[in-house]
Amino acid sequence: MTSVEAHAVSKRYGSVWALRDCSFQLPANRIIALVGANGAGKSTLMSIISGMLPATSGSVLVNGRPVEKGDRGGDDTRVAILAQDKPLYRDFSVADMLRFGRSTNRVWDQRRALSWLERFRIPLDRRCGRLSGGQRAQVALAVALGSRPAVLLLDEPLANLDPVARTEVTGELMAEAADSDMTVMLSTHIIAELSGVGDHLLLLDAGRPVLTGDVDELLEGHLRLTGPRADQPPGPDAIVQAQHTDRQSTFVVRQPAGPPPQIVAPGWTAQPVTLDELILTYLKASAETHRHLEAAA
Repeated sequence: MTSVEAHAVSKRYGSVWALRDCSFQLPANRIIALVGANGAGKSTLMSIISGMLPATSGSVLVNGRPVEKGDRGGDDTRVAILAQDKPLYRDFSVADMLRFGRSTNRVWDQRRALSWLERFRIPLDRRCGRLSGGQRAQVALAVALGSRPAVLLLDEPLANLDPVARTEVTGELMAEAADSDMTVMLSTHIIAELSGVGDHLLLLDAGRPVLTGDVDELLEGHLRLTGPRADQPPGPDAIVQAQHTDRQSTFVVRQPAGPPPQIVAPGWTAQPVTLDELILTYLKASAETHRHLEAAA
């Protein structure tokens, strides 16, 4: 089942394109890792999916229903977004923020919001302005979860958390997605945050998707081949990146679907790639393509 679909979505600010012909399909009830460098278009894309920002062209569907600016959605298309600044009223207590969430959302689950706060021991009577950055992030998450969204968009949600809390929060978010019909899209430019979190990847570069798919399948479908200096690697695989020295060549390749081929050429070795390596490889390959296009223009 597809949760979010984008069809040729573009967004332009003056002469600058934040997104350009962005098309993809994302599965439902999964943790989607939205990855890209700063300026790749992640926040713009999330704002369009949430209905906060209109696209210049193209369309977005949530559970098959078109998203329009200001549309709050039906029960199966509600989208909640937690932006980078995690807006809270500083003079409100935590309990006040939950009451605010109840009054501003057509659907509200107080038990779910309270349960999240209890997990992280957030005091209900403390004013938000007196909470730490990490505690404020938890309150904002509780309000977002209390609205029972079909899709929860988290834009750099872990920036204010220490490494231990970050691991705990991502684990709880994965449990929330598994126990409900919710799809979570988590945006980050810090690749290390993705370890063990997202099970589906959407990699943006310069406003366009350059890689998308289930993380396990993507990792299984790529290899690093190292061997004697050559212009092409052995086998029919598609080259993602090539590096050469005087005597040695290293290729990161994408294999065709099916059983992985055996490397039979003498002198060649094959190794799997990690998720960090895969993402960096595609970003570097995309940047190299941009440089070639600019040089040819």
